[in-house]
Amino acid sequence: MPTVFAVANQKGGVAKTTTVHALGVALAEMGRRVLLVDLDPQGCLTFSVGVDPNDLPKSLHDVFVHRTPAAEVLLKVGDLHVLPATIDLAGTEVHLLTRPGREYALARALDPIKNDYDMILIDCPPSLGVLTINGLTAADEVLVPLQCETLSHRGVGQLLETIEDVRSFTNPNLKVRGVIATMFDGRTRLGREVLDDVRTRYGIPVLEPPVPKSVRVAEAPGTGRSVLQHARRSASAEAYRSLAADLEPWTP
Repeated sequence: MPTVFAVANQKGGVAKTTTVHALGVALAEMGRRVLLVDLDPQGCLTFSVGVDPNDLPKSLHDVFVHRTPAAEVLLKVGDLHVLPATIDLAGTEVHLLTRPGREYALARALDPIKNDYDMILIDCPPSLGVLTINGLTAADEVLVPLQCETLSHRGVGQLLETIEDVRSFTNPNLKVRGVIATMFDGRTRLGREVLDDVRTRYGIPVLEPPVPKSVRVAEAPGTGRSVLQHARRSASAEAYRSLAADLEPWTP
């Protein structure tokens, strides 16, 4: 059985998509069979792997709304498989809200294909709506990218409350693997203070190493590649490789 990770944080701009893409590439480098799921209507993950969402005939929207098998929507991009998103996903929530068992739509869609993979990474949208609930319901564990700035952790408490609700109603075995520190500036004390506050306030692990702030990371999506391919030996690429190597099945 694969391990399914939901990468979630309702705050935008925390390198969530970058983290999904980079971890996916790092895991593929290790020989893992990897599926990336773009659950964000903005389609940033789809764009980041080099696919224009506007050119796609089908996406996750069709899987959710028209019950198209996920296997018919899958894209192969290099060593990765991707379930892509288009702007149509923005209207998917309205359709799901009228359906019984709407929280399980993604889990049901993944069931026929999930055993083809070792790792599945779900890029959740920057909200706590039905799509994110679907991502959390389908997942085994949650990774929380966190930008190390003063106000960046304010939404972590809300996310953890949502995770508790998901555990109560749809996925009792959901675990929080931990926070991934992104855009980390090691020259200042602020980053470490924010991470220490997260540990103390919420009691969740902070995964090591932090991912350094780098222009190479910002450039990579525009090339259709991850930072591991765009700047293979950069400190950020090596940080993601180290984080990926630690994503083994986890028992608390």
